[in-house]
Amino acid sequence: MPEIGIATVELLEHLGCEVHYDPQQTCCGQPPFNSGFSGEAARVARHMLDVFGRSESPVVVPSGSCATMVKIFFNELFEATSDQPRAAQLASRTFELSDFLVQKLGVSDVGATFRHRVTFHDGCHGLRELKSHEAPRQLLRAVRGVELVEMKEAQTCCGFGGTFAVKFAPISTAMAEVKCSSAIETGADYVVSNDPSCLMQIRGYVEKQKLPIRTLHLAEVLNSRG
Repeated sequence: MPEIGIATVELLEHLGCEVHYDPQQTCCGQPPFNSGFSGEAARVARHMLDVFGRSESPVVVPSGSCATMVKIFFNELFEATSDQPRAAQLASRTFELSDFLVQKLGVSDVGATFRHRVTFHDGCHGLRELKSHEAPRQLLRAVRGVELVEMKEAQTCCGFGGTFAVKFAPISTAMAEVKCSSAIETGADYVVSNDPSCLMQIRGYVEKQKLPIRTLHLAEVLNSRG
């Protein structure tokens, strides 16, 4: 989903940030970590410590799950190792996008215009680990033309869960059905989320079932100028 990264960069630059992207960065290590392969996860995560340790700037992540890996699970992954201080330092300056805008920059109105009815899906990591519930909604409410309608199952897991969707496909699909049905009941044109992995799950079910709703990342809505 390169469009999410592009929208994030354009949005941050619109707000006056100087954005740097190091092409040597790779995965944060969450897939092997969630599957119980701590050694493999540490090797990938250590590379991230090396790359992002070259700067002291905030690290902005347009994904609640990836931000959680760095902010929460890196401390567990590198506990009692020589890399723990570096992990803690990186965790302290890593932000999920909506939290960065609202808490770090103090911005709620980014000057966006998006004339559609939307409903918001809370990704599990962002909601439960980062406690990020109000920031994305505060940003959406300030977008000109947006009608934000809460769905009943906003805080219910979409069923992705990384490798969970592969290992337990029937359960994952049933959970996606519940999520998408709840979203459609709102009459929204779009399901918006700040987690690409959730959007991949929801979009996959929507497209497979040919449902009358679309998906967008929060950054794409906030970067819309009408």
